[in-house]
Amino acid sequence: MQHHFQKSFRNIGLIGRPGKSSVVDTLKSIYDFLLERGLRPIFEQETAELGDFGDIQTSSLALLGQVADLVVVVGGDGSLLHAARALAKYNVPVVGVNRGRLGFLTDIRPSEVLQKFGQVLDGDYVLDQRFLLETEVRSQGQTVYREIAMNDIVLHSGKSVHMIDFELHIDGAYVYRQHSDGLIVASPTGSTAYALSGGGPIVHPNMDAIVLVPMHPHTLSSRPIVVGGQSEIKILIRDNRVLPMVSPDGQSSMTLQIGDTLHIRKHPFKLTLLHPPSYNFYAACRTKLRWNQDFEAADDEKNEE
Repeated sequence: MQHHFQKSFRNIGLIGRPGKSSVVDTLKSIYDFLLERGLRPIFEQETAELGDFGDIQTSSLALLGQVADLVVVVGGDGSLLHAARALAKYNVPVVGVNRGRLGFLTDIRPSEVLQKFGQVLDGDYVLDQRFLLETEVRSQGQTVYREIAMNDIVLHSGKSVHMIDFELHIDGAYVYRQHSDGLIVASPTGSTAYALSGGGPIVHPNMDAIVLVPMHPHTLSSRPIVVGGQSEIKILIRDNRVLPMVSPDGQSSMTLQIGDTLHIRKHPFKLTLLHPPSYNFYAACRTKLRWNQDFEAADDEKNEE
């Protein structure tokens, strides 16, 4: 579905993944392209230090969502996840250019960046809103930790090989007590990330749903569960040989104590992604997950005969 934003894109935020020279090359190309179009590039402060871009305007990531009409993230999906947590509350749209590996979210190829990005700037794009998850840890009735995630919130045993013991409640109803390596609670966006490798289902991004995927449960009957997006998920930490941990989007973990409760729900803000007009979720799955790989290889062999 194609849309036009009410406001024009004048101030363009630029964010790049550190540590890759190819990212700097792409950022320079985008920067020059924006200047040619008479637009105003604004580099995120750490991104500005990646290369010599000349006399540029910079902003902290925290403020970029306030001053930019559109933000471009050059890197992998991890770079976009990091930006999303800071930008979602400002409702600023984000475009992803893939300089990582998989690229489900950063879906513009570097070789096509100026053409595809030009289409977006001209108002020809697919608008895609993704909800985030928020989690809080309550200990003895007090909230001691709060964080948001775009992909997933993972309860795990840290570096230990011991299973952890916890109870799952959904909307106040007791679901089960489980011994496992942990539990992945994922948004539809996160269903193609860690949850997928754990055996979870692929959930279309426009679904209002949350996925719960057990990690190596100590029972063969424990399977992934898909619940409504408005669900309130509570996990009670029982007596364990090791203290479990919680990690939002693979960020630094918070250690949980016996009796702590982990609460997970939908975050009130959404991230707005803008894709080129050719974007299609199923095409992305075919490419990124190599669904048609065997058939395409067979077709290539036939064509060579």
